Amino acid sequence: MSSDQIPVSNTATLERVYDTRQRKILQRVLDKDTTVMVDDPLENDMVLNMGPQHPATHGVLRVLIRMEGETVVKCVPELGYLHRGFEKLAENMTYHEFIPHTDRLDYLAPMSNNVAIAMAIEKAANVQVPERAQWIRMLVCEMARISSHLLAMGATCMDVGALTVFLWTFRQREFLYDLFEQICGARFTTSYTRVGGVANDIDDDVLDQIRAYLRQFPDALSQCEKLLNRNRIFVDRMAGIGYCPPEKAIQLGLSGPALRGSGIAHDIRRDEPYLFYDQVDFDVITNNDCDCWGRYQVRVQEMRESVKICHQVLDKMKPGPVMANDPNHVLPRKAEIYTKMEELINDFMLVNFGTMPEAGESYFALESPKGELGFFVVSDGTGYPWKMKIRSPSSSNLQALQYMVEGSMIADVVAIIGSVDPVMGEADK
Repeated sequence: MSSDQIPVSNTATLERVYDTRQRKILQRVLDKDTTVMVDDPLENDMVLNMGPQHPATHGVLRVLIRMEGETVVKCVPELGYLHRGFEKLAENMTYHEFIPHTDRLDYLAPMSNNVAIAMAIEKAANVQVPERAQWIRMLVCEMARISSHLLAMGATCMDVGALTVFLWTFRQREFLYDLFEQICGARFTTSYTRVGGVANDIDDDVLDQIRAYLRQFPDALSQCEKLLNRNRIFVDRMAGIGYCPPEKAIQLGLSGPALRGSGIAHDIRRDEPYLFYDQVDFDVITNNDCDCWGRYQVRVQEMRESVKICHQVLDKMKPGPVMANDPNHVLPRKAEIYTKMEELINDFMLVNFGTMPEAGESYFALESPKGELGFFVVSDGTGYPWKMKIRSPSSSNLQALQYMVEGSMIADVVAIIGSVDPVMGEADK
């Protein structure tokens, strides 16, 4: 008897079949007490669900894939399993109250998210921020970029079977979390930035600890690269996988390392400078491989550039206030509230009614670790946003997943998702 001929001698086989047509065929076979021909599964398409609970999808992402053998012929990414309605929540609270919610967007880089929403509000309300506060914002943004890229590097390695590097990158991130705790009292959900500046200044001893971390970090990063960059298994799992040419990357709206990994030198810090990025020296990293390997290389080199930027920020930062003196839009300090009647009244008005930008529309975007993070604010003149739209890079970058995955092997899907580096907290708002 051939391998595709299955004997049917009892009703147990019939009970395990749910398809109506197959049940009828099997019933006729059972009545004749003969054998039935069953198609070889390797000669037919197979539809699989990857996620939304799969650990390799980097969050609550569902990827519906159709396969011919081991090759993916169709891929449909589906978002929507982590919908928390942040954009709608923003309409029902003051601008200041919404800042902690941005920690939960890209929760691997909350410092960067805080800066983005604060600068969007400040642009809408025309608030001027002190210089030291702007330098501090640059510093924490680049530290957040290092932290996010470390996890992207480690998670991608784990996706293709290299667990050791994941542990090494986590160790470096723990050092950064210790520094974040020193800066603002929180490790994960920081809520450090405020409208008009930052919550508090950074002590000199903490700045010295940051310098010490920056000095040891390049060697730790090189250690990871030595284990990976000439490892044949790692290179074979990454090189040539998830190809996305430059023109397609632009059409699909990619940004950040996913775009620069396709050879497009677009970086908001350089092309549309904000804070003091036009006063520091750094390179916009690109890679022309246009695959998982190229995106991995971009993130690794960007960490080195972030270290370079942090050193320059620490050298250029001068003493000064870290909060703007703008009583109509910026919450006063507690010492002033408790001693001055005018500040007490301003605090009461801002807490109860919020910052009130003039009616109109404004948009601000910065270069977050994953790409262009933008906030579109529509104000009706009250202390609550009439509309707030979040342009999240993870959501935009996932548009390319279908193009990258189709034609690849099933084992390559996890490597491609890791190279895109999505965080579903901001992809599904």
